Amino acid sequence: MSVSNPTLITFVIYIAAMVLIGFYAYRSTNNLSDYILGGRSLGSFVTALSAGASDMSGWLLMGLPGAVYLSGLSESWIAIGLIVGAYLNWLLVAGRLRVQTEHNGNALTLPDYFTNRFEDNSRILRIFSAVVILVFFTIYCASGIVAGARLFESTFGISYETALWAGAAATICYTFVGGFLAVSWTDTVQASLMIFALILTPIIVMMATGGVDPTFMAIEMKDASNFDMLKGASFIGVISLLAWGLGYFGQPHILARFMAADSVKSIPNARRISMAWMIFCLAGAVAVGFFGIAYFSAHPEQAGAVAENHERVFIELAKILFNPWIAGVLLSAILAAVMSTLSCQLLVCSSALTEDFYKAFFRKNASQLELVWVGRAMVLLVAVIAIAIAADPESKVLGLVSYAWAGFGAAFGPVVILSLIWKGMTRNGALAGMILGAVTVVLWKNFFGWTGLYEIVPGFILCTLGILIFSRIGNAPSAAMIKRFDEAEKEYQDAHV
Repeated sequence: MSVSNPTLITFVIYIAAMVLIGFYAYRSTNNLSDYILGGRSLGSFVTALSAGASDMSGWLLMGLPGAVYLSGLSESWIAIGLIVGAYLNWLLVAGRLRVQTEHNGNALTLPDYFTNRFEDNSRILRIFSAVVILVFFTIYCASGIVAGARLFESTFGISYETALWAGAAATICYTFVGGFLAVSWTDTVQASLMIFALILTPIIVMMATGGVDPTFMAIEMKDASNFDMLKGASFIGVISLLAWGLGYFGQPHILARFMAADSVKSIPNARRISMAWMIFCLAGAVAVGFFGIAYFSAHPEQAGAVAENHERVFIELAKILFNPWIAGVLLSAILAAVMSTLSCQLLVCSSALTEDFYKAFFRKNASQLELVWVGRAMVLLVAVIAIAIAADPESKVLGLVSYAWAGFGAAFGPVVILSLIWKGMTRNGALAGMILGAVTVVLWKNFFGWTGLYEIVPGFILCTLGILIFSRIGNAPSAAMIKRFDEAEKEYQDAHV
C-alpha cells in the first residue's frame, strides 16, 4: 500500500483531528462532572448532533444500506420505528431528565439518578443497573471495535489483528484524554461528516444511473417487489422492526446527552436539530441501498464485492463513483459512525465503574483529580476487555448487539419514563420493573424466539406492569421524594411556558 494513497491520507488527517480535539478538551476537564458529563455545558447544537452520532454506529452506513440493497424498501420499517422512538424520547424524556438529575443529587449517571430519585439506601438499584450497563456495553464496545477493524482491513488490505488495534487506538486515545467534552465535540464533527456522506452519495448514484425515472425503472425491472413495503413481512415482523424505537428510552449513552445539556431551555431546539439530522441520515442510507440496486444491475461487472457482502454497497459506490480524495472523506464517515458510538460506550462504562462502584463503595471522599484519573484508567480497562472479545470476530457474543439494545430498552426504558412523569413511583417498583424487563428479554430470546417477536416488546410491557404493581406495595414515596419531584417538574414546566 502506497503512503500516497488518498484514502489513507484522508483517514490519517481525520484521526489526527479527532485526537487533537481530545487534547483540547483535556484543558476543560477539571473534575469528575467535567469528565463524565462535560460539566453540563453542552449547547443545543452539540447536544443534538452528539445524541445522534452516539446512537448511529456503522450500521447506518453499512447494515441499513445493505439490507435495503438486498430486500428493497420493506427493510425501512426499522428506520421509521427509530425516528418515532427518538422523537418521543426527546419530547417526553430529554427535558425532564435534565432537571430531575440535577434536583436528585446532581446525578452524573443513570444508576446515580435511580439511587437518589428513590432514596435507595440499600444501593441495590445502583449495583443492578451498573452491572447491566457494564455487561451489555462491553459487548457493544467489542462490536464497534470489530466494525472498525473490518473497515481498516478491507480498505487497506492489512491483517485483522493489525486493523483491530489501528481502528480502536484513536477512539481510546481521545476518550481517555478528553472525556465527555472530547466525545461530544468529536461526535459533532462525526455527525456532520455522516450527513454529508449520506446526502451526497445517493444524489451521485442517481446521476450515474441516468436520473430519477431511469433509476426507478431499473429498480422495477430488477424486481418490482423492491417497492413493496410489506414484501415478505408479517404483522409481527413489522411490529418487531418498529419496536426498535422503544429502545431509545433506556439507552444510557443517549440519555447522558440529555443530562449534559447546559439548560432545559436548550432541549426543544436540540430536538429539532437532532430529528432533522436523523431523518436526513436514515433517508440517505435507505436511498444508497435502494439506488445501488439500479447501479449494480446496470454494471454487473462491478458488483463482485457487493454480491459477496451486501453491506459493502456504500463502500463500493464511494470507491467507484468518486474521486479518490472524496472517496476517502466518504469512507471516513463510516469510521466516524463507528468511533462516535464506541467512544460514548467506553465513557458510559468508565462512568459506571468510577461513580457507581469506586466512589460509591470504596473511596467516598476521593478527590476530583483522583476520580478523573480513575475514570481514565477505567476507559483503558474496558477497551482492553472489548479488544480481547473482538480478537475473535466470529465470537457469538457479537451477535448480541440487538439483544443488548432490547436489554437496555426493556430494563431501563419504562423506569426512566415513569420516574419522570409519576411521583408515586417507588424503589420497589423501579427494582421490580428493571428485573422483570431484563429477565423477560433473556428468557424470550432463548425460549420464545420462534414467535418472531422482538424481545423488547414483552420486556417493555412486563417492566411497565412491574413498576405499576410493585410501586403500590410497601412504603409510599417520602415527602422529600415528592418535594424534589414537584420542584423539578415546576422548573421543567416554567421553561416551556
